[in-house]
Amino acid sequence: MRTKVFITIDTEFDIGGAFADPHNNKPVGPQNVLCEIEGRSEGLGFLLETLKTHGLRATFFTEALQTSFFGDDPMGALARRIAHAGHDVQLHLHPVWTYFEHPDWELRLTREKPTDNMHGMPGAQTIGWMQRGIDTFSRWGLKAPVALRTGNLMVDRNVYRSMRRVGLKIASNVARAVFEPEEPALRFNAGVRTIEGVNEIPVLTYAGLRLGSKVELKSLTITGTSAGETVCLLERAHAQNFPAVVLLTHCHEFIKGQMPSKLKANRLNQARLVALTRFLRDADDRFEVATMADMVTEIGDHDPEFDPLLAVPPTLALGRILQNKLSDYDVL
Repeated sequence: MRTKVFITIDTEFDIGGAFADPHNNKPVGPQNVLCEIEGRSEGLGFLLETLKTHGLRATFFTEALQTSFFGDDPMGALARRIAHAGHDVQLHLHPVWTYFEHPDWELRLTREKPTDNMHGMPGAQTIGWMQRGIDTFSRWGLKAPVALRTGNLMVDRNVYRSMRRVGLKIASNVARAVFEPEEPALRFNAGVRTIEGVNEIPVLTYAGLRLGSKVELKSLTITGTSAGETVCLLERAHAQNFPAVVLLTHCHEFIKGQMPSKLKANRLNQARLVALTRFLRDADDRFEVATMADMVTEIGDHDPEFDPLLAVPPTLALGRILQNKLSDYDVL
């Protein structure tokens, strides 16, 4: 049996410090996705080029509530470009963007803090946000989404109930190293789990560096995981018959610097993506690169007891720490 691998890319604009200092900061739009440097897109353009070179498809979780500030056009054009390139475009939601709908939002900042939470919210609220996202996809001229990733991977059981109500069947909302759900039943590391009628395929949680009795829990990402660690985790997942492994990245992870200017390409992260896609292309006897949309036909019960915690060797974990430090200092 081949292990399904999901390359997932959160595709979103950035508040850009507007809530911290609204007089001097403005939200960053398409540049947070394109990451253009001297006429070359080191973000989305690099991703699409690399995936095409290795014949792979990815799922782009595309944020829809930023329309509260930017309107439909900027992200709509990017989403259509991604879809036309043959990739899977699914729904991503950051409710904090709706704060801009208050005409006096700058004044409100003096007395209340904007929230990006989707967990702990009434069902009517979460259903409303999800339906707005679905309606936005329709205005963009895209297929209706079937999958959701919540902003900051914040989730509770009510999120899945709301998803079922609006017809979203697939989720990738769990990443324990990013956000640990309050409900123990949602704290799982890998595999596929059916929750409230929705299939959750979490971002892989694994054990990184161990210091005595302390274990570093990590999510499988481009920025936080070296190419060697990623290959090691994939091989170990296949050996243990994992049904699925999800990797998370963002378009802006492939550049360094302060948005919207003073940018340079992040050559370490770009090399990691190239190494991953080359490996998956060449190891298609063991791994099947899939999209979230592909999973709609596989809705159903899955083994709730399947929840191993993979680990990487200390040498690889230490190597990753060194790599990232050297990249921070522009040595790599």
